[in-house]
Amino acid sequence: MENQMQVENYRIQKPEIWAGNIEDQEIINLIKDSEFARKQTDEGRDYCYFLDKKYYTSNTENSEYACMAYTLNEPGNLERASVSDVIVEENEVYQIHRISVMRDGVLIDKIPDTKIKVLDSENQSSGGILSSNKKINITIKDLRLYDVLILEDSRVKVFTDRDFLRKEFSKYVWVSPDNYWAYGSFKFTFINEREQKIAYKKTFFRDETGNVLEPEINYLNKGERFVIKEENYINPVDSGREIFPYIDFATDRNWKDLSNYIVPIYGDIFKGALLQDFTPHLVEKLDAISNLDEKLQFAIEYVQNHIYYIFNADEMNGHKPQAPAVTYENKQGDCKAKSVLLKVILDYIGVEASVVLVNFNTDYYIKYYLPSLLSFNHVVVKIHYKGQEYFIDATIRDEFGLIENRGFIYFMHYLEVKADQELQVRKAHRFSYFCIDEKIDFNVQGSTGKLNLVTTYKGNKANAMRRYFKSTNKREIIDSWNSFLFYALNYSNDRNGTDVRNVFKDASIDIVSDDKRLNEVKIQYTAIIDNPYYTDAEKNRFLMYFDRNLVKASARDFMHKDLPFWHNFESEKYEINLYTDQKIDSEEKYTVQESTISNPYFDYKSRKKITKNGATVYIEHNPLVNTEIPQSEFEKFRTDHHTVADSNFGLGIDIIEPGLMNQLKFSFKKRFK
Repeated sequence: MENQMQVENYRIQKPEIWAGNIEDQEIINLIKDSEFARKQTDEGRDYCYFLDKKYYTSNTENSEYACMAYTLNEPGNLERASVSDVIVEENEVYQIHRISVMRDGVLIDKIPDTKIKVLDSENQSSGGILSSNKKINITIKDLRLYDVLILEDSRVKVFTDRDFLRKEFSKYVWVSPDNYWAYGSFKFTFINEREQKIAYKKTFFRDETGNVLEPEINYLNKGERFVIKEENYINPVDSGREIFPYIDFATDRNWKDLSNYIVPIYGDIFKGALLQDFTPHLVEKLDAISNLDEKLQFAIEYVQNHIYYIFNADEMNGHKPQAPAVTYENKQGDCKAKSVLLKVILDYIGVEASVVLVNFNTDYYIKYYLPSLLSFNHVVVKIHYKGQEYFIDATIRDEFGLIENRGFIYFMHYLEVKADQELQVRKAHRFSYFCIDEKIDFNVQGSTGKLNLVTTYKGNKANAMRRYFKSTNKREIIDSWNSFLFYALNYSNDRNGTDVRNVFKDASIDIVSDDKRLNEVKIQYTAIIDNPYYTDAEKNRFLMYFDRNLVKASARDFMHKDLPFWHNFESEKYEINLYTDQKIDSEEKYTVQESTISNPYFDYKSRKKITKNGATVYIEHNPLVNTEIPQSEFEKFRTDHHTVADSNFGLGIDIIEPGLMNQLKFSFKKRFK
């Protein structure tokens, strides 16, 4: 084998005692074809003869062991097996116990054909992602289609002083295997060698008819094991509509205990951290601002934009934050450091604030997880101001506005760094402003239409639009608006395939105002359109403007047995004006149709004003967001969104063609409609 010299990141050795030892003959005996195995391979699946996984935890290390044998019958799996990467953390060692193949009934050792390279895993460092992780690249020569690959390895993570939280607490989530694979034998073992008792919670397991069972909690004392074993196994989960069963293992503690554990860690950092002691220059700037609203805005934006965000993966493994004086001096820090500095600044200006722990990635599952500080991967700041509650992510950049106008962060669960806290559920939110407020004017004279859109974006939309205009070529922006309007005006149905630049002449778009106090960005788009009418197959002409952004396809198409629908649509307001020098059908059903929807999760209203030469529709959508919609209430929610989609998301007017015959045709059509 190449690279025989052992390095600290990987070793070739026998398994640890807790993992056990499997001999070659035992492996050969396990790799036997059966009726079940032949059925899988006949269906074109790859097949795993056996998978034995073990997770071992003590107060000094966490380790994972796996031994498996699977077929390489698919070229894709052969490629992935031939070259693979393993990422190891600081002080984590990847142990290789066995790399073999079964070929024509013979077990062949492939370690001599294996090349190992250790690389830095720093591909994101330019974006503020710092990690001492290593990437172990493994290349196995001469793997062949229809080989059976046997891999036996471990990952051993020995704790350092920096891992004080991992020494104290264990957290591991076992998820049932991917349902692509069929397993002759599947086994998972959790081994507790910690002094503390570990709880485990089985969640989203199902009975024989597919109904979700109630979660089940049990406990492991030191030296005890939990084992799952299945034979001839295919995971029956409907992965598109069901959550995979999982088991959450965590040191047996409650949320109050955990909050009281974390409070002194942050308390030591805050103790004596007076802003005036380490940054008189910043204090001078704050004191010069007399208006508290503006002072609060300045404080938030200073930390967000002037302190560089460094995500240090190793530091994030614990919860000990950097001292605010160090963060200010170095002008950089991770989410904990930036949040702590922001709180110290807010303490100075007299605004109530606290640090809270969150996990945006697994927010939904936290309510099902056992209590654990290791469930959180991010820190934000909670602010009480003028009777309202706000959450500020100090790591976001290029965000603006007084606190009530700033962008809204979507998440539900958090643990506040205060004594005797329970896991808290954030309240649902209703916007005090319209995230999009748009006025559309489309005026047609003769064969030419003039299109004018003025759109005001606020909150998250304003921040996103600033970034978009800053980072995107103007021609690309115009093309994006043209493409949207090509569908909104229904041109996709009578001139599909036409270059949109030839449809929208002299198109221009600009930011006409940007109020960073109100956090409002106003944009104007204009264009000239020849042949502005949509014409159907019978040569009838129409003016149409339907904004498909109002049709929430994700709500209409949502199908899931376990996940409730997460409601995070934004508030919107539209005024659409379509006017022409032609006479219109002012009584056409869909032209005059209005809607009023009062759903517990959103209010929707469209109102019309019709004249002989045009019409206006006023649309308002006011959602209740940052909330889950229970399945018992979802079908009504879906039905109401179908109502929006039934021609209540815009405006269409029918042209009455001039001439006596056309007038007679129109009257006849109305009479017998």
